[in-house]
Amino acid sequence: MTNFVHLHTHSDYSLLDGACSISQLINQAYKLDMPALALTDHGNLFGAIDFYQKAKKRKLKPLIGCEVYVAPTSRFKKKKIGGQPTAYHLTLLAKNKKGYENLMELITGGYLEGFYYHPRVDKEFLSQKGEGLIALSGCAKGEIPFLLSQNKVDKAKEICQFYNNLYGEDFYLEVQDVGLEFQKKINSSLANLSQELSIPLVATNDVHYLNKEDAQAQDVLLCIQTGKTLDDTNRLKFSSSELYFRSSEEMEKIFSHLPQAISNAELISEKCNLELELGKTHLPVYRAPDGHNLDKYLRKLCQERLPHCYPTASTSVEQRLETELSIISRAGYTGYFLIVWDFISYAKKKKILIGPGRGSVTGSIVAYLLGITNINPLAYGLLFERFLNPERTAMPDIDIDIQDERRNEVISYVREKYGKENVAQIITFGTMAARAAVRDVGRVLGIPYSRVDRIAKLIPFNTELKIAIEESSELKEILKEDGKIKTLFEIAQSIEGFTRHASTHAAGVVIAPDKLTYYTPLYRTNKNEITTQYEMHSIEAIGLLKMDFLGLKTLNVIGDALEIIKKNKGKEVDLDRISLEDKKAYELLSQAETLGVFQVESRGMQDLIKKIHPERFEDLIAVLALYRPGPLRMMDDFIDRKQGRSKIEYLHPKLEPILKETYGVILYQEQVMIIANILADFSLGEADILRRAMGKKIPKLMDEQKDKFIEGAKKKGISPSLATRIFELMAHFAGYGFNKSHSTGYALISYQTAYLKANYPLEFMAALLTSEIENTDKLALYINECRRMDIKILPPDINHSLANFMVEKNKLRFALGAIKNVGKAAISSILRVREKEGHFSSIFDFYRRVNPKTVNKRMIESLIKSGAFDCLEGSRAQNLAVIDQAAEKAAQIQQDRERGQLSFLETLEKRESGPSTERFPTIEEVSKETKLAWEKELLGIYISGHPLEKYRKRISRYAAHSIKDLSGMRDEEKIRIVGIISSLTSRNDRKGKRMGFFTLEDLDSQIEVLVFSSLYEKRTSYIEEGKLVLIKGKLDTASDPPKVIAEEIILFSKIKDIAHNLHIDIKQEELKEKNLLRLKELLSSHKGKHALYLHLNLSQDEKIIIRSKTMKMGFSDSLISEVENLIGTHSVWLGEE
Repeated sequence: MTNFVHLHTHSDYSLLDGACSISQLINQAYKLDMPALALTDHGNLFGAIDFYQKAKKRKLKPLIGCEVYVAPTSRFKKKKIGGQPTAYHLTLLAKNKKGYENLMELITGGYLEGFYYHPRVDKEFLSQKGEGLIALSGCAKGEIPFLLSQNKVDKAKEICQFYNNLYGEDFYLEVQDVGLEFQKKINSSLANLSQELSIPLVATNDVHYLNKEDAQAQDVLLCIQTGKTLDDTNRLKFSSSELYFRSSEEMEKIFSHLPQAISNAELISEKCNLELELGKTHLPVYRAPDGHNLDKYLRKLCQERLPHCYPTASTSVEQRLETELSIISRAGYTGYFLIVWDFISYAKKKKILIGPGRGSVTGSIVAYLLGITNINPLAYGLLFERFLNPERTAMPDIDIDIQDERRNEVISYVREKYGKENVAQIITFGTMAARAAVRDVGRVLGIPYSRVDRIAKLIPFNTELKIAIEESSELKEILKEDGKIKTLFEIAQSIEGFTRHASTHAAGVVIAPDKLTYYTPLYRTNKNEITTQYEMHSIEAIGLLKMDFLGLKTLNVIGDALEIIKKNKGKEVDLDRISLEDKKAYELLSQAETLGVFQVESRGMQDLIKKIHPERFEDLIAVLALYRPGPLRMMDDFIDRKQGRSKIEYLHPKLEPILKETYGVILYQEQVMIIANILADFSLGEADILRRAMGKKIPKLMDEQKDKFIEGAKKKGISPSLATRIFELMAHFAGYGFNKSHSTGYALISYQTAYLKANYPLEFMAALLTSEIENTDKLALYINECRRMDIKILPPDINHSLANFMVEKNKLRFALGAIKNVGKAAISSILRVREKEGHFSSIFDFYRRVNPKTVNKRMIESLIKSGAFDCLEGSRAQNLAVIDQAAEKAAQIQQDRERGQLSFLETLEKRESGPSTERFPTIEEVSKETKLAWEKELLGIYISGHPLEKYRKRISRYAAHSIKDLSGMRDEEKIRIVGIISSLTSRNDRKGKRMGFFTLEDLDSQIEVLVFSSLYEKRTSYIEEGKLVLIKGKLDTASDPPKVIAEEIILFSKIKDIAHNLHIDIKQEELKEKNLLRLKELLSSHKGKHALYLHLNLSQDEKIIIRSKTMKMGFSDSLISEVENLIGTHSVWLGEE
């Protein structure tokens, strides 16, 4: 028996076609005792490195190949030719390094030059890149089999001769037998050609799935790819279920009449001896000016910056610099630092904002001196060895935060500097997550969407289907009762995790020392971006320099704010020079007024920052490090110790200087390293290895490190028992310890945004609103924040608004770009005309002057309805009525000008005399309610008023709280709020019953409300968009942002009929004798028939409610006003029994 080898296999990287993963293919080959395996995905090498590594690990010889698409003529001709296919298939395998390089070139050319339905090469290109490759004539879609199926034998011979001349003894005629009659005929013809032309045969099986029973899963994938259902007769479908991973015995039996075709498969595998140099680093070459030695040039740059960064440079600074330069040089990363320095220098020259530091590189003094980071590592105890450990060979990452809207400028610079062929972004792959797999398969099986959607929602996010089924009794019941859903889940489980699509990684950029295609094939995305075909981990494996150029939106906000400050105040704020002790900034942070402040605007962060009450920059670093999963009481210990509620104790005096900053808590990874260095004489490199061992919690490694720590501590005079306690304390916290370098860099951005918000609130909020100009929900949130800050928002104005939000006379002007249906091109056209010719006077004037190709009727309607035309002649109703008339008049003038019947001067005269001849119809203006509804629809907020304004007094009577009051309340506290319902959605709960979600908006703020099925069913008629309702329920602060769980919903119009009680809420600070005596007087003078409830807040955590047994009350506006004047607004409300 021969050792058969599969030479034609497809993984899930044959997107939505291959129904098996690389691991599954390798495991199957290993299980069937095959010596080697080829991977030949359709048109790409996406999985080649992953395949190579995994096969080597299983002692299986990996053969890297591809089933390429060959254009019928030139790859540059992008049209169908007669009855020919758009491309033929051809199987290529790399024999050696040269063949692999040529294969990468071919695959790249297919995407970058020949793409037409598929990434195509052509015979000319194949001829140029033929060395080192083995070619098989392909499946039934190969050119030779296709010609034979058309009885074009002579033409088939001609193509055979072409490939035989090109590849010589490395060209094979490929025979397959998957049970199709037409294929048997083709095989017979191929055998004849083989004999006649002396071209050897080879047997393959076109593997698309592992087992015969997986054919349906592959069929479903094809349907997902083409958007079809299984019932659709007019769809792409394989006519066989034999494209599985056959054993050697099965292949020998099928091709018993062609034994040489079987033996040739093994022969081909023996010809392929590609060995990849994985792990070897290929850094790009940085060329220093005047032929400088790179190490000397890096030293020169650092020395030049020393006086600026360290005006009183000490020996410790010099020593640290020398240590780092020495380690960088020995590791061979000098060029790496210079490359990063170079493009950051370019960015700064172009005023592109760069973050102050991301990740562990912030601990490097070299990075600080070069301006790669903006954090002095010595000032904050940051360690270089956390970034680049001389005792580990792992290549470090320098990740850079770049102003998001200008990120592409930096990438373009790098491309120009190091060559367009040497730089690309990195590919990433989207996979079939559990929910998506269920939805996709459900659609293909023709199951109604509503049913599939309900079942998909029973699967928790980031949970595998197997686990979801195990943990859900409801899912188990459904699968037991419904055979079709059971089939759905079986198929979904078989495709779960498969690669679904390719796209561009959000940050990754790769720079090679020469042409990228020597190392990785390239890919063109559907957005016309060129990326590597190898994803991030494969790029690292082949040794290319990967950098993360992360676009950070917050840097847009900072950049825009600085520009607006300069324009508005004539002042240039240099954030590198601002004090890190600004009182206003810390006041804002301590009060948790942090909406829009980087990293600390979530509800959880606001709660934490209030408790910590940061008073210095180090506290802010700690806030960012603390907000994550950690040991029980870690956060509480930190807060209690900072606030003086708990004593700070140290196991050893030498721990105090290390842990003093964090009040005795081991919070940072760097603290673990310093403890090991100071107390046990570890080098910082050794201490980093200890930190990693503690983080991974590998017992053997931990025991080794523990013994070493105790021995080192003993030499420092620390007893083994105390050393053991210290080691265990370190180990307890190390798994949760945060990278202080990263926290420090991000804390600086947090501080800068807090500083800007506190000191330049108008300019900062204008920039913040502009950053969310296309996100209506965020706009509404930040506009409410403006109102809380007493910043007035002016409505959009066609004569004053710009594309973005702007400061205008200590107010903010609404942006044209934030109006729905108003596009960027139209805004640019409007602003150009306005700047050149002055303000618009009427809708007729507007139409005459603005290019009609850039505006349309829908856009004009949106401008009118949003109030942007309120500054022009006519009301909103009148302007809407004359849109068509104005457009027709403008078009007529334009035609007259084009015919030469009207000079420019006459056009101008017509424009100036326009208002006297152009009349508006006499019609009634729309109601205030309609105007407000339009504003809400098009702006996302109410500008000219609020529909609840007329109910303000009545709302304060019946609502115990305004929505903004909820931010200071406890979890599960009972609440009572009034507002308008918007953004209503509903879905089925686990039992199949409808439940609702909506936003409730009052005069000042908004909050999400959750309505469970029992209440939803009972109050369905009340739960409608635009309805004004009272919600009784409890606050859920565990959600982020918090939400309200509704327990009762009452139409506001019906409240008066059911109000029977007067409630008075008295805050702790108002519980004074004189207040209570005055309150008693007031209440005694307003007697009636309604019950009185007093809510007494005795402390922050204790509240009692007393129902008066002796006093019955009457309701009146004067009573409510007097009580609220005495003990505060929103302290009185009316309630039902």
